[in-house]
Amino acid sequence: MTAPAIVATDVTRTYELDGLSVPALRGVSLTVAAGDYVAIVGASGSGKSTLMHLLGGLDRPTGGTLLIGGQDVSRLSPTEMAHLRNTTIGFVFQSFHLLSRTTAQDNVGLPLVYRGAGRRERRARAAAMLDRVGLAHRMTHRPNQMSGGEQQRVAIARALVTGPSVLLADEPTGNLDSTTGQAVLALLESLNADGVAVVLVTHDREVAARAHRQIVMRDGLIA
Repeated sequence: MTAPAIVATDVTRTYELDGLSVPALRGVSLTVAAGDYVAIVGASGSGKSTLMHLLGGLDRPTGGTLLIGGQDVSRLSPTEMAHLRNTTIGFVFQSFHLLSRTTAQDNVGLPLVYRGAGRRERRARAAAMLDRVGLAHRMTHRPNQMSGGEQQRVAIARALVTGPSVLLADEPTGNLDSTTGQAVLALLESLNADGVAVVLVTHDREVAARAHRQIVMRDGLIA
């Protein structure tokens, strides 16, 4: 049996703000299985973004246990955490986060720089990923020469270029019109069908309904 991609057990996250302890997560347990498709939903302030940051290894829990790819994040150094993120997690954000003066191909190849991959390998793998998301014809274009939907597909290709087991998507359709958003969701679903686990954070219940299961956050807890 394939091991789970992510396992959180009684995870808490508390922030210290002006001498006050502010609990963002109050004891969350969940498992993201290999090949899962999960939507995390909730109102602003519910804890869904904090949970997303923890699941992606961008932050560490204050308490509880978090395993990513079978590794306990509390035992990892910052360098080991960065390596784990680079090899296990792909990130897609609402605002794309593409380098404006860089071609689609070089944007997609950027995560491979941190792996020490040579330029030829980076460009070849980036070209393959752009082809996979239907943008082989846009390889030499810069973000300002592409539509919002095309930019989001470039961002998805960048998230996939390292071969992650989990794709974390934070409001991936938030800046897109409904038709383009549907096309991006269809792409995520096709990637999920190929075995990539997808964890989607959204406030849109119609988007969430397309996932295999939904996790509703309220006041730092799973409701």
